[in-house]
Amino acid sequence: MNRYPLWKYVIVALAVVFGLLYTLPNLFGESPAVQVSSGKATVKVDSKVLERVVATLQAAGIENSGIFLDAHGVKVRLRDTDAQLKAKDLIEKQLNPDAGDAQYVVALNLLSSSPQWLSSLHALPMYLGLDLRGGVHFLLQVDMRGALTKRLDALSGDLRTLLRDKNVRHAGIAREGERVTIRFRDADTRTRARQIVEDNQPDLQLAEQGEGDDLKLATILRPEAIKRLQEFAIKQNMTTLSNRINELGVAEPVIAQQGADRIVVQLPGVQDTAKAKDILGRTATLEIRMVDDTPGAVEAAQAGQPPFGSDLYVERGGLPLLVKKQVVLTGDRLTDAQPGFDNQTHEPAVHLTLDAAGARIFKDVTRDNVGKRMAIVLIEKGKGEVVTAPVIRSEIGGGRVQISGRMSTMEANDTALLLRAGSLAAPMEIIEERTIGPSLGADNIRKGFHSTLWGFAAIAAFMIAYYVLFGLVSVIALACNLLFLVALLSLLQATLTLPGIAAIALALGMAIDANVLINERIREELRNGSTPQAAIHTGYERAFGTILDSNITTLIAGIALLAFGSGPVRGFAVVHCLGILTSLFSAVVVSRALINLIYGRRRRTESLAIGQIWKPGSQARAIAD
Repeated sequence: MNRYPLWKYVIVALAVVFGLLYTLPNLFGESPAVQVSSGKATVKVDSKVLERVVATLQAAGIENSGIFLDAHGVKVRLRDTDAQLKAKDLIEKQLNPDAGDAQYVVALNLLSSSPQWLSSLHALPMYLGLDLRGGVHFLLQVDMRGALTKRLDALSGDLRTLLRDKNVRHAGIAREGERVTIRFRDADTRTRARQIVEDNQPDLQLAEQGEGDDLKLATILRPEAIKRLQEFAIKQNMTTLSNRINELGVAEPVIAQQGADRIVVQLPGVQDTAKAKDILGRTATLEIRMVDDTPGAVEAAQAGQPPFGSDLYVERGGLPLLVKKQVVLTGDRLTDAQPGFDNQTHEPAVHLTLDAAGARIFKDVTRDNVGKRMAIVLIEKGKGEVVTAPVIRSEIGGGRVQISGRMSTMEANDTALLLRAGSLAAPMEIIEERTIGPSLGADNIRKGFHSTLWGFAAIAAFMIAYYVLFGLVSVIALACNLLFLVALLSLLQATLTLPGIAAIALALGMAIDANVLINERIREELRNGSTPQAAIHTGYERAFGTILDSNITTLIAGIALLAFGSGPVRGFAVVHCLGILTSLFSAVVVSRALINLIYGRRRRTESLAIGQIWKPGSQARAIAD
């Protein structure tokens, strides 16, 4: 009656081993570290940078407990914060001799101290939130007026191209405040232009103005179009910030919208506020310009006398290149960039996709400049670098563009990544900045750990005193519940915050409730005259329905918090929901396995007193078999 088959014991044993394995990395803590990442989108961190860092530390006699290269850059694990600060300064001077044109980002960080054998099993510690790990918090204000201005500037070019394609003559297109005005010399042309604009630009409201020879067609964006533009600006800025922050290798950064025009950025583990602000400001802008191939112009530019209307840039190979100032196309018109191969030469290439307006502009430019070079320039921190400068072989229409020639497969992948990264859809400024030191985070962890520990100890003392052996089994099941919960958080790489620690403490109190229901049900069966074996069996079977119902209702509340909450509320909800699932398994399966292991093979004639299992003062009856 109270015997489990072997496979159930095996499942419980495997679950406990799993819990121990994935909980263990959280006991090793974190070490201070220095991270080196790319300071520009066109600069790569490779093994050569790793060798320079190693040589710098060896020359200065700074010991480290691990140095390696990963997808985020070079990371150096150090023994204490003094060595961390000294190493950071030395590496900064070595890699960035020109502080005004930094090629690399050297930032302070924290790394897990888990041994290599645990990391090789993908057993990693759970991420810690800003309040536990320390780090920086920024609140950024998005300039929605700037986004509108940028859209109106692009709209002026779109209207100019549209009217030229339809052979409609106008006397000029200009942006005046928050509207774009088109001038005409006769009413018939204005009427025709209005019909064309209405058919091709549904987001615009049109109004006719002026008299005589000075006729105008004023265009403004509709309110719903402005709302979509603002929503896009927020989403685009959040995406771009995410791409930039990934270069720091921050574990679980928080990038969330707050209100209609603000973005919250939290970077746990980052201790260098200046570097974090530098990363947030590193948003590249893509521009397509024509190359100035005038004979002798490059030499004149190198001598300090560039031709009027041209700028001197440097290609990836280090060769000088003269590029015209006039911007043909910007990255705003780019919808996708994917690496691939040329269909004819089978060389690595990058395939670009432009939107409708960009496709029309690109078609006109390539038709008028066959045989000339076109430069793709990446502007970052006010400085530009030519990503590639291919020769235009023929007119390119349809909005699909291929960049090929003199690039490897890796360079094609990198170029596609750069072109997809995009730029900010609207300017931003930091209006709030907070730094939480690692010492404060450690204090929060210590207090949270003590609260959970003392809560567990109080529950354990009460259960053992009240239910004796059955109470001890309940405490073991509760410990397994805590083990499973921490292991799941680590496996899912969830972010633990102070509200999450509160949810763990709450989960312990809720988990023991299931064991109380089971124990009290067994008492009731004993009072009704059932045999001990039958009381145990019936107690677990009949208590399960009540346990399931209560946990489902609590889970519904947790899911509601997860769906509609944000920030700390979601952190609490994640731990809360996982705690309900682990408590069901531990309270029902684990405790039943232990009870079956103790009593399942007892003969009916054997009697074993294991303590009193009812309230003090009532008639005592020992559980006997």
